[in-house]
Amino acid sequence: MAESFAHAAGLILDNISVLPFESVALSEASGRVLAQDVYAPADLPRWDNSAMDGFALNAADCASPKTLVIDGYLPAGCSAGGVMVKPGTAVRIMTGAPTPAGCAAVIPVEETEESDGKLIITGKVRPGSHIRVRGEDIRQDELTLVAGTVLRPPEINALATFGMPLVKVYRRPRVAILSTGDELVDPGEPLGAGQIVNSNAYSLAAAVRDLGGIPCLLGIARDSRESLMEKLADSREADVLITTAGISMGDLDLVGDVLEEFGVKRLFWKINIKPGRPTAFGMKHGQPVFSLPGNPVSSMVTFEMLVRPALLKMMGHHRLFRPRIQAILKEPHVKKKGRLEFFRVHVVDDGRQLLAESSGDQNTAILRTSLRANGIAVLPEEQGSLNSGDSVEVVLLSEVDPS
Repeated sequence: MAESFAHAAGLILDNISVLPFESVALSEASGRVLAQDVYAPADLPRWDNSAMDGFALNAADCASPKTLVIDGYLPAGCSAGGVMVKPGTAVRIMTGAPTPAGCAAVIPVEETEESDGKLIITGKVRPGSHIRVRGEDIRQDELTLVAGTVLRPPEINALATFGMPLVKVYRRPRVAILSTGDELVDPGEPLGAGQIVNSNAYSLAAAVRDLGGIPCLLGIARDSRESLMEKLADSREADVLITTAGISMGDLDLVGDVLEEFGVKRLFWKINIKPGRPTAFGMKHGQPVFSLPGNPVSSMVTFEMLVRPALLKMMGHHRLFRPRIQAILKEPHVKKKGRLEFFRVHVVDDGRQLLAESSGDQNTAILRTSLRANGIAVLPEEQGSLNSGDSVEVVLLSEVDPS
């Protein structure tokens, strides 16, 4: 009996463990998931400093317009030791330079005039203006980044500011991808009668790489026990194994039996979904094994809905699923009750609402429909045919287009 999608998806995630961490150079950490809590080693800023190129003023000279003597210069990167702003004087200061003793405010250079070594201030200056105070951003020992954070440019900037050349991140999964079938040839090879190109391996590798994993193409296993066993042996060092095709009920669909002989404990075979019913999942000594359908559309859809969340969990991500939205169906769609359907759609925003229309022929042999789709409408088992104007839940694969 086929599993429900919800039970199959839950069973997969229940059997997935987060990979160990590794230390990587900060320059290589973008997009990775932090595996450590990070506490600030010092105040940020580390000292009071000027937020502008301008002049440091004493409190006595902030209240009313004055002409001051320019006395001293503080560029960025220097020490303010020994420099003092006295009443009636101003110290030229650059952005980022530490503010000197006696400094109550900084006035930007564009708000002043200079004449014969004198500084002319034409308006009031608010005490504390244009001074970045020590620790106003982050305090020493403050928990700044928590484990599980995806490292974007702002997080990389913070880690660099903290002086961390190395950072602990969860390891990227090595994903072995095995195509099966006597009819397959690799791209660029001549096609004989009845042969087709092994496209699944490349689309799955791209999907793995796109989310941060490391794909490893094992090549093509022919429809024999010996060929399958030979190729499967190359998957032993991988964290995950994905096979495509050979999992249905045909005479040459040997993958399921050979995987069991290889030591994979099958946890389910067949899911009550369309497309992708002949999908299986098992474990071998902690290694998840996904057996996806051979049809390219079915392979990509089942990867998206079942494998992708599992790989993200392995990498330490907390957000495992793509955004889901509600959209209005533009045209009727015929569907039988009793099976959950993944309906490829193109979503547009007409300025008033989000509209979903079929991205094309839903036959799983039609690749063009996937090329146009930016979403997958999830139509529940109990749902029958839909009418124009019905609301559907859509998993967004990419940005919504304007109409």
